[in-house]
Amino acid sequence: MPAVPAPEALRAIVGIGASAGGLEALEQFFTHMPADTGMAFVLVTHMDPNQKGMLPELIQRVTEMPVMWAEDGMAVAPNAVYVKPANADLAILHGTLNLLEPVATRMSRTPIDLFFRYLAEDQDGRAVGIVLSGMGHDGTQGVRAIKEKLGAVLVQEPTSASYSSMPENAIATGLADYVAPAAELPRLLTTYIRSADTIAREPAAPTRTMVDGLKKVFILIRTRTGQDFSMYKQNTIRRRIERRMGLHQLTRIEDYVRYLQENPQETEILAKELLIGVTRFFRDPDAWQALQEKKIRDLVRSAPEGSVIRVWVAGCSTGEEAYTMAIVLRECLDAQDRHGEIRYQIFATDLDEEAIEVARHGRYVASIAADVSPERLERYFVREDEHYRIRQEIRETIVFAQQNIITAPPFIHLDILCCRNLLIYLSGELQEKLIPVFHYALKPGGVLFLGTAETIGSYGELFITVDSRQKIFRRRETSAPIIDRINIPATSTLPAGTAGIRERHPTPVDELAPRALLERFAPPAVIVNENGDILYIHGKTGKYLEPSPGRANLNIHAMVREGLGYPLITALRSARQEKKGAVTEPISVKTNGDLQKIRLTVEPIERSGRAEDLFLVAFEDVEEAETKQAREVPVEVRDDVRCAELERDLTVTREQLRSTIEEMQASQEVERSMNEELQSMNEELQSTNEELTTSKEELQSLNEELLTVNSELQTKIDELSTTTDDLQNLLRGTGIPMLFLDSNLRVRRFTRAVTGIISLRSTDLDRPVTDLAVSLRNESLIGDVREVLDTLLPLEKQVQTVGGQWFQMRILPYRTASNQIDGVVITFVEITQIKELERSLRDARTYAEKIIETIREPLVVLDVDLRVVSANRSFYRTFRVTPGETEGRLLYTLGSGQWDLSDLRRLLEEILPEKVRFEGFEVTYDFPEIGQKKMRLNARRIASETGPDLILLAIEDVTASQTGEIHETAPEER
Repeated sequence: MPAVPAPEALRAIVGIGASAGGLEALEQFFTHMPADTGMAFVLVTHMDPNQKGMLPELIQRVTEMPVMWAEDGMAVAPNAVYVKPANADLAILHGTLNLLEPVATRMSRTPIDLFFRYLAEDQDGRAVGIVLSGMGHDGTQGVRAIKEKLGAVLVQEPTSASYSSMPENAIATGLADYVAPAAELPRLLTTYIRSADTIAREPAAPTRTMVDGLKKVFILIRTRTGQDFSMYKQNTIRRRIERRMGLHQLTRIEDYVRYLQENPQETEILAKELLIGVTRFFRDPDAWQALQEKKIRDLVRSAPEGSVIRVWVAGCSTGEEAYTMAIVLRECLDAQDRHGEIRYQIFATDLDEEAIEVARHGRYVASIAADVSPERLERYFVREDEHYRIRQEIRETIVFAQQNIITAPPFIHLDILCCRNLLIYLSGELQEKLIPVFHYALKPGGVLFLGTAETIGSYGELFITVDSRQKIFRRRETSAPIIDRINIPATSTLPAGTAGIRERHPTPVDELAPRALLERFAPPAVIVNENGDILYIHGKTGKYLEPSPGRANLNIHAMVREGLGYPLITALRSARQEKKGAVTEPISVKTNGDLQKIRLTVEPIERSGRAEDLFLVAFEDVEEAETKQAREVPVEVRDDVRCAELERDLTVTREQLRSTIEEMQASQEVERSMNEELQSMNEELQSTNEELTTSKEELQSLNEELLTVNSELQTKIDELSTTTDDLQNLLRGTGIPMLFLDSNLRVRRFTRAVTGIISLRSTDLDRPVTDLAVSLRNESLIGDVREVLDTLLPLEKQVQTVGGQWFQMRILPYRTASNQIDGVVITFVEITQIKELERSLRDARTYAEKIIETIREPLVVLDVDLRVVSANRSFYRTFRVTPGETEGRLLYTLGSGQWDLSDLRRLLEEILPEKVRFEGFEVTYDFPEIGQKKMRLNARRIASETGPDLILLAIEDVTASQTGEIHETAPEER
């Protein structure tokens, strides 16, 4: 065994899968692969376990790296090649190879898929998978596993492969990073590893440049595809983007953004790669078993007859998980003998449109046998070549639809919500938003089924844990369900305060003049409503009003300056109650750091109808003259005046206090009554709101279901149209007269060619065939059809038309997809030329037989074994034998053995193989009944194009002749 290199940095482990024709591809690959790349190579091929292979010796001839058989517990070293033994499966754990005993299965083994899965789990982003020449589909599932873990996939160009099935299946996944001939793959691989190492040396924490670059990438993806990845886990997204950068040998995010702008197709590829969700049937079998035992069985047992179990599988990818759920539900229904009593409906959604298309077709490579038991394969799948297709009874229980779970409304009233291995790709903030949505979507007691690496986070009050290990939760009832987003399109509304905005027009002079006069001579004023809200401001009111601190408030009571509060309230109350103007005495107001005497005037504004009452509040400064006159009054008088003012103010204040108390009491009574009414109304509104909410949710769910069902039906309509077109072209292209009848002998379909036999037009569809003219001679077509319907056995016979044409008529039962008989199919294959050829052959045979009968010499036709095929009448008459004593017997046994001559046997046996003939062979024999005869024999080959060659033996009686000449055998004259 070659020595293993000294330990050094292992840059990557490369798994290489190959099958038929793989040796040539491997030799080309390692011929061009340098020996010092720092990578380790593990070869997995399909080899006969009963034979000792020589693959390491063959590969060693074309590479300087040591090539060796993989052994159990062998640590993988760089710059070395390891070959999987034929009688074991290969796994890897922490860079150490492990040999596993192959598991017996009815299907072909897929060791490449198996090792690629182990490699992806063990090496994460450092795993590389290469698929070379081979037959079948091995490697296809392994490619998905490697891509899920951010590894790289290289595939041999199918046209350069001896067998292209494996490369084509790997490419069909859409996950291949490079596709090239085997000789070019080493260069692409080393370039990728070099770029990946460069990117890996960047700081682990994202820099500001990286963050800005990611935002630009998200913008380009959203513009191109409509998908927003900004809320996904940034580390995962960044790693996938860096991997794409490595494939294009780009080390800076700015360069990659420019590359996306210049290559829009790369944007689509990146979006698809960011959506990679690798799944498989019965992934995490223990989790499915726990779900079945702990929740689904109870759910099926307690479901009332006629009910529907509703399930939502979010992030279904290519559909394996949705079909797994359908199989588990069907098994539980069958186990409790409730299939038919209750139904189940599964809604499966995903953001990736291509993945949804794969799921809708329900067709998977045969390697799913590694995850699905033989019993389930037999029960729920149909084998199609190298694929399995899900049975229609399971397919019809699932509705697939494209949906963005982040923005679209959820399905509601669910019994089970399955969202596995989706949350791990979303940011924590987004997960916190989705968990309440899941709670909202489930019925009371509904089940939430998450992936093994996912959790409900801080929402423990919403769910009861059923199985913490397998992440099964049950919806907990809460007094106030938490849900902070159900996306409902809102109607656009104008911002507050813009309803009255109208288009501006030039103002006429007759309107402009009064406005100018008012602005110059009228005092500052405002118009308020009953609550004091300012609706209009005239002039400069800043001396009297000022904005209050805090939130903006245009109420006059909150804006008046110090000293104006109580007089304003009194004047407004007086104007409102008495319906007339109120004027206050001069009031001292603190404005701009000084006291200013102000007179308030409040005038009600009359409005028609039931419009709200408005009031004009005018602010008028008291003239200096009045103030000066007041100062010139004697002190005694001023004191009396001041006392009178105070007494008046006190009286007004008392009156205001009394009025306020009365109004407060009245207001309390009114408020008490209103409160009671409001409480009653509130109860009614709550009930109505709950009903409206339920109706809205049901309508949203129904609308979502209708959209998805409509999408599903549209897909089926397209498939049906395509199938119908194919059938039409097939029937038209065959040119064979065909007639389809239903069980009542009504015309279902026919080809144009059959109109020459049965009088049919396009308007005869659904018309009984008994009403149509059938141009067949002496034939009862109707009777033959009824016989087939009665016996269900095909009928085939030759028929002739009135015009003389011959047809091979075949009547077959018409079977539906459910194996029901629903009519017959009648085909007519023209055999007129065959019948004419038969007649010609029959005439030729009769002609030849007549000629032979007229020949007086005895003639015998022999086959290759020298048995008598036939003889002419002269032979029977001359030797006095019958056809029954002659035909079918060996020539040497005829009569008393007179023909059993060694020379004659030798000559006859040489005629056919050596293509010779002989003439003049004389035989003398004393026949018991006819006496002694001397005969001369002549023989030659009868060539046939349709059957074996024959020998014609002519016997000439030369008894009366004294001389005879024997001619030796000679080549046949052509």
